[in-house]
Amino acid sequence: MSSRPSPTRVSFASVTANNLGTVRKLNSVLFPIKYSDKFYSDIVQPEVEDFCQLIYYNDIPIGTMCCRLEVKDGVAKLYLMTLAVLAPYRSRGIGSQSLQHLIDTATAHAKPKIAAIYLHVQISNTDAKRFYQRHGFAEVGLYENYYKKITPHDAWILEKVIGPAAKADEGK
Repeated sequence: MSSRPSPTRVSFASVTANNLGTVRKLNSVLFPIKYSDKFYSDIVQPEVEDFCQLIYYNDIPIGTMCCRLEVKDGVAKLYLMTLAVLAPYRSRGIGSQSLQHLIDTATAHAKPKIAAIYLHVQISNTDAKRFYQRHGFAEVGLYENYYKKITPHDAWILEKVIGPAAKADEGK
């Protein structure tokens, strides 16, 4: 029998003011940095509700994924700020299910049409880099001194193209 959870055991819910405390608590355990109040106010905005999600396993919150929508030169990209699952729930395919959920949601998003998803990975985190590469992300650059309070300071920039680089205002 496989240790992979059935899809019905994993579910997602938008981050809201009502569950923001849960997100804060999970992030304090999952990440080596403390996120600002602005980060938390940004992730409850209506335009990102499909992309900022609590990850549940059997109705227990076990992870988070938070993105922001960026439009530059008329091209919309989704920046994946955080994606993490509590240690006891790792290596069960939950991170992969979560990332695929995000990719599917971003691909279906129409206004604006999202051309790509990108993120930063600390250069010491080769496991995370391999995880994203398995899901079609490619290294597109190196951001020197990206991290100010943790070492190493540099980060890879990984990106997955999910749609044509259409102008964000097309189709409105």
